[in-house]
Amino acid sequence: MTNVLTQSVTEIKGIGDETAQALAEMNIYNIQELLFHFPYRYEDYRLRDLSEVSHEEKITIEGKVHSEPSLTYYGRKRSRLMIRLLVDRYLISVVFFNQPYLKKKITINETVTVSGKWDSHRQTLTANELKIGSSHSQDFEPIYPVKGKMTVKGMRRCLQLAMTQYGQLVEETIPNSLRQKYKLMSIQEALQTLHYPKNGNDLKQARRRFIYEEFLLFQLKMQALRKIERENSKGILQEISLEKVEKFIETLPFPLTNAQNRVVNEILSDMESPYRMNRLLQGDVGSGKTAVAAISLLATVTAGFQGALMVPTEILAEQHVESLKQLFVHLEIRCELLTSSVKGKRRKEILSQLQAGDIDVLIGTHALIQDEVEFHRLGLVITDEQHRFGVEQRRILREKGENPDVLFMTATPIPRTLAITVFGEMDVSIIDEMPAGRKSIETYWVKPNMLDRVLSFVEKELQRGHQVYVICPLIEESDKLDVQNAIDVHSSLVHYFQNRFQVGLMHGRLPADEKDEVMKAFSENKYHILVSTTVVEVGVNVPNATLMVIYDAERFGLSQLHQLRGRVGRGSDQSYCILLADPKSETGKERMKIMTETNDGFLLSEKDLELRGPGDFFGKKQSGLPEFKMADMVHDFAALETARGDAAILVESPYFWNAEDYKLLRDYLAKSGILQGEKLD
Repeated sequence: MTNVLTQSVTEIKGIGDETAQALAEMNIYNIQELLFHFPYRYEDYRLRDLSEVSHEEKITIEGKVHSEPSLTYYGRKRSRLMIRLLVDRYLISVVFFNQPYLKKKITINETVTVSGKWDSHRQTLTANELKIGSSHSQDFEPIYPVKGKMTVKGMRRCLQLAMTQYGQLVEETIPNSLRQKYKLMSIQEALQTLHYPKNGNDLKQARRRFIYEEFLLFQLKMQALRKIERENSKGILQEISLEKVEKFIETLPFPLTNAQNRVVNEILSDMESPYRMNRLLQGDVGSGKTAVAAISLLATVTAGFQGALMVPTEILAEQHVESLKQLFVHLEIRCELLTSSVKGKRRKEILSQLQAGDIDVLIGTHALIQDEVEFHRLGLVITDEQHRFGVEQRRILREKGENPDVLFMTATPIPRTLAITVFGEMDVSIIDEMPAGRKSIETYWVKPNMLDRVLSFVEKELQRGHQVYVICPLIEESDKLDVQNAIDVHSSLVHYFQNRFQVGLMHGRLPADEKDEVMKAFSENKYHILVSTTVVEVGVNVPNATLMVIYDAERFGLSQLHQLRGRVGRGSDQSYCILLADPKSETGKERMKIMTETNDGFLLSEKDLELRGPGDFFGKKQSGLPEFKMADMVHDFAALETARGDAAILVESPYFWNAEDYKLLRDYLAKSGILQGEKLD
């Protein structure tokens, strides 16, 4: 029957070409799309008891007309009609503006129903609707999103026609077993309720049903994708020498935390399985992801394979090469760097040695995914700061080897809500514990009028031989303003420190090689202060920097502030972060407060998500976030978790792939293009 619902809306008796055109402007072309065009809110016409109503609330009441209506005119065509209304034991005033014709309709002692805004101080209702008698039909009236020529009234009419003629043909998508388990309404009942709710509780149940359905369908896609990826990826069964790995861990300059140990075990068992690893490793700034990466790379080498580590910037690639060479100093493991700066003869050497299998670990930027780069036997690919790599780049890199294991690392704590949604097809490992002895960064929120005190604190840190970051926000509306902002701050600091200390400047308009030069000079302590507009490159390690000052901190989101703050506190000295901000909004003040109270990136990212919503968290354009009609990933997180668990069980069960009860769900998967004719049992 579903096919009937995919017919054009013009099949509905009473909807002509003109109405169909108006619906098409709203991307509603067929009957199904119209039936599932939900109201975004409801006018509440439930009769209310005045003793329970708050000031300025929109209400509907019923009462007896107690006085003759009095009509006064003022200005041109403007009027005010007032009546006294006896509602239960209250005598109140009801005012109608610019509706003088109502005077003839109202008679004393008659019962009327009025809707409008209640002013509790004046005991007055400013009414926008009047019904004579207690003709009270519907408690909730749906308000639909409309645009173009379509009106809310017109949309109600279309939906009434569609529901009457086709509502009973909508097929159930959620299998009986799950509906009974969660006591969910049937799809037809829920649809009827959303368009014509009888009471608040029914409405809540209908919403609950559709929220669960949206999450279930989405998670089924994710889980099926994950199953297909795993089972069709003839991964590599790596025979790792655990003895060598354990020996290496003992030589590390610091003991692994419990969280690092747990994560290493998860990664190694993935590598030893015949499936391809597809794992996201999240760890807060400074939680020790580099050590985990080094252990994983060593493991693949002991199994006779090569490893690749791909990072977003050259300077970061250089730092990784240095730190890995130090860690592998006593082992016969050869690490090399390949970026776009490696040219000519040197480049040719590296490429041929890589192909011959003489290089064990290759570290680089996007240069790693160029056609000319060929590995001898690629076993593990690690990408750092995963969200900077497009899906396409990851695919090319995977195809370099025979389905190598893939580990994505990110220091941007992604709230669990989003991690299981956006990265639903991956396994997620989390390092949620800091190495012992790491001092937490002291954070202070200071109003801009205390800048002098901040600068004298900066001077103290500099005199101790430390370095300082000063961050100015990127004002997106105007690049000029943005650069000017940094240039002004830079020149005022140059003037303030007059040759006592060197101040460097980095902003978005600088060419990439100049940015790298400035960053290098700062990491070599040639600049004592670095003023920067762009977010200081992720992961760049300057242990001597102990102070971060952020101008106009209210312009940044919590996650961004936390990322910036993580640039300091990388050495053994106490580090500080000063937020210069004068936020006007409550949300802004809340952000500053949270920043000073916690250093836990995961906690902050959850808060950020609550304050900003999922779209803004990743930036709409590249987030790959699913669009839900009714569900909200933050608000309905419990339902998302439940649906995820159910979907995972379903795709693993042979019953799901064969039983009639699940046919509609299987059809949905087939339509979404995930199955491509495959049957998994």
